[in-house]
Amino acid sequence: MDWGTTNRRAYSIDGAGRVIATERDDQGLLAVSKGGFANSATAIRALFGDLPMLCAGMVGSVKGWAEVPYQRCPVDLESLAANLLWVEPGRTALVPGVCTIADGVGDIMRGEEVQLLGAVAAGLAPADALLCQPGTHCKWARMTDSRLAGFRTGMTGEIFALLRKHSLLADFLDGDVRDGDAFRDGVALAQKGALLGPLFAERASALLGIRAREEIAAHVSGLLIGSDVREQALEPGSCVHILADPALGCLYAAAIDQLGGRSVPIDSHAAFVAGITHIWRMIRADAS
Repeated sequence: MDWGTTNRRAYSIDGAGRVIATERDDQGLLAVSKGGFANSATAIRALFGDLPMLCAGMVGSVKGWAEVPYQRCPVDLESLAANLLWVEPGRTALVPGVCTIADGVGDIMRGEEVQLLGAVAAGLAPADALLCQPGTHCKWARMTDSRLAGFRTGMTGEIFALLRKHSLLADFLDGDVRDGDAFRDGVALAQKGALLGPLFAERASALLGIRAREEIAAHVSGLLIGSDVREQALEPGSCVHILADPALGCLYAAAIDQLGGRSVPIDSHAAFVAGITHIWRMIRADAS
């Protein structure tokens, strides 16, 4: 189970690591009443069979089924498997999240660590790599010798969603967001290092006829994603492996390539399956 805040995805996996069936729904932790996680797990077993269950993601947070302590970087799949929390002995376990502290600043993740380490374990990314997981909170993770050595999180997607729903720009952000001239202009503008001023100027640009109203959403998206990529200070030709759905992954790939990097797409679902399967096999090996 990849059990997040809003959504969850269940995978039924056979002994060879093949996905037999999958189900995605909106029953993330926000949709589960207090004390209702065991019943929710029972409902999932009614669909897939009475199978042991490994759950990663926000289900292991303070607001989830039970809080699983963060493991501090560097971490690998072995350390995750060794620190599972069994909420139903022998039947249901929660995977710990990961934290990092650098220069007095902390960062955390829950769920993404399985994808990141699974991508390397499955050979989808090399043992030493920079991986990017776009989303509501974009993760930039550094893998060293097949271990998650460190990471940083950008609130890129959340900021865009807040601007689209609750800001002065909301009425101007209903256009399509796609790779094109408006998006790439936003990426280029971000390289000047300013964000707050250019965001306010988006409305003025539309009202004054400087930019077409239908282009504002793509331009703002480019400005935010371009700022996120700029903060990584990528070296020319740097390879970035992207774990994302095609639409969002395409935007990050365009920004990375525009700024001199080299993007490589990765199947995020395959990475999660590989990671969670490796953890399960480690549990079985220890049990035997």
